[in-house]
Amino acid sequence: MKLQKNEDLVKRPPNPTARTVPMPIERVLAMNPPAPVVYIVDDDNGMRTSLAWLLESVGVKSEGFASAAEFLRAFDVNKPACLVLDVRMPEVSGFDVQSELNRRGATLPTIFVSGHGDIPMSVRALQHGAIDFVEKPYNSQQMLERVQRAMKLATQRHAKDQRKRELRERVESLTAREKEVLRGVIEGKGSKRIAADLSISVKTVDVHRASIKEKLGAASIAALVRDVLEVWGPLGDERA
Repeated sequence: MKLQKNEDLVKRPPNPTARTVPMPIERVLAMNPPAPVVYIVDDDNGMRTSLAWLLESVGVKSEGFASAAEFLRAFDVNKPACLVLDVRMPEVSGFDVQSELNRRGATLPTIFVSGHGDIPMSVRALQHGAIDFVEKPYNSQQMLERVQRAMKLATQRHAKDQRKRELRERVESLTAREKEVLRGVIEGKGSKRIAADLSISVKTVDVHRASIKEKLGAASIAALVRDVLEVWGPLGDERA
């Protein structure tokens, strides 16, 4: 039997002078996404404070706002978050807040709360995009369960929105000619047809296709089409 050399049996210590390549911050965030913050928007100070304490007791970070205007000024669309929103507030209602968030393209999972809830109000809340409607006073455990569900959904939506923003930036990095070739690919055209449409050679089209795949990080044409449709929408309808 062949014996291993002694030096092979001893693990060599790591070289302290060896250089390591830092991981891009985007990958670090993707592997360890930040925990969503829970925004509490309620003009009732007692209800707002008690919910903040309840969330703090289970290690959930929250930010409270006494008015809709205050919240809308501080709200960060790029931060993963969910929202506990009172329906009836002075000046601006919870429904108005939700409409403004929709206008901004924010996809916060929202839990509407109200001390005067009824079926029509709960239906209206869901029509505005809420994921839940809770009547005051609420059960603490049930509220925690609803918030945890909203936080999970917030993490998923944030990751999807972040991916879409990254894809949009990559698509915008393409040259004008590459975008023309890409549109042909989205429309299902082969290299010969694209070459004829653009009055360039098939070889040039193939070079552009390879460059597009590399820039967009697509593993295949099918993946490329799926990713671009996510940014441009159906039929390759490019949006600014």
